[in-house]
Amino acid sequence: MYVFDATPLIYLAKTGTLEPIVNATGDCCIPEQVYEEVVETGVREGHPDARRIHRATEDGLFDRDSVSDERMFARLCENPKLSVADAAVLTIARELNGIAVIDERYGRAVANAENISTRGTAFLVINAIREETMTREEARSTIDAMVDSGWFISPSVYTKIVARIDDL
Repeated sequence: MYVFDATPLIYLAKTGTLEPIVNATGDCCIPEQVYEEVVETGVREGHPDARRIHRATEDGLFDRDSVSDERMFARLCENPKLSVADAAVLTIARELNGIAVIDERYGRAVANAENISTRGTAFLVINAIREETMTREEARSTIDAMVDSGWFISPSVYTKIVARIDDL
């Protein structure tokens, strides 16, 4: 089970690639806190990507999950560097023995300390090539479109991602 944080959802929705990514990964969920932050607030503010995520959820691409382990969630929420949504992603990933899809370095560091597996957006795009739900050209276009939309990666990381895509 892949448990999505806001950033991967937003940028995959901006590029219109939620479906091939989810088809390549299998079971995916969005914590209620992330859904509220990204979809409910985003729809109110008129963001097209929020509507895409809402539609993908209604179409069954994503489940919506609530936190069960209130103790862990409360403990993670005490960390001032984690948002409530980040704490929910990590808690639910632990509860489901899943994988937190999170790009932020600090969130990934906390996940590592909590023994929670993580993957980033770039991994999902590359995985879609392996699973044949996306071509190399589509993957490269997706990465470029994400960067053009404001997804931040350093030039050296961009170069590594593109080289990995080209090697597949």
